[in-house]
Amino acid sequence: MVSVQPDRAARLLLILERDGSTCVWCGRPFSGQVRPTTEHVVPRVKGGPSWLENEVAACGRCNGERGHRTPVEWLEECRRRGWPADSARLSRTLEALARAIARAGGQRRARPYLDAQLRRFRRSGSPAADVPA
Repeated sequence: MVSVQPDRAARLLLILERDGSTCVWCGRPFSGQVRPTTEHVVPRVKGGPSWLENEVAACGRCNGERGHRTPVEWLEECRRRGWPADSARLSRTLEALARAIARAGGQRRARPYLDAQLRRFRRSGSPAADVPA
C-alpha cells in the first residue's frame, strides 16, 4: 500500500527536489514571477490520486491552460507552441504512477486513463514506450 502522503506544500518541495525547478510543460525556471504549482498528470477529475507519483511541478499558466486535456494532448500542444516540454519527466511520472497503483491497488477510475496515456506514448515513440502494458 502507498504510504501516507505529505501535505501539498511538502509534496511540492519534494517534487522540485526530485525533478528540478522548471515547468514540465514550458520549461520556464521557477522564480518570484513564475511560481510552481503541483500538476496532477492523471487529473483528479479522472480519478488521479494526490500522490507524489502522480504529480509534477508546472507553472500556474501551464497548469491552468492544460485544463482537462490529457498529458499527451497537452505535451503535443506545448511542442506545437515551441515549448521544450519534458517528455522524459512526464514519462517517468506515468511509469512511477503505474508501479504505485500496481503495488497499492485501487484507483479503479485512474487505471484506464493511465493505460490509455501509456499506449499513446508508445505509439508516439516517446520514452514511455518501454513501460510494460
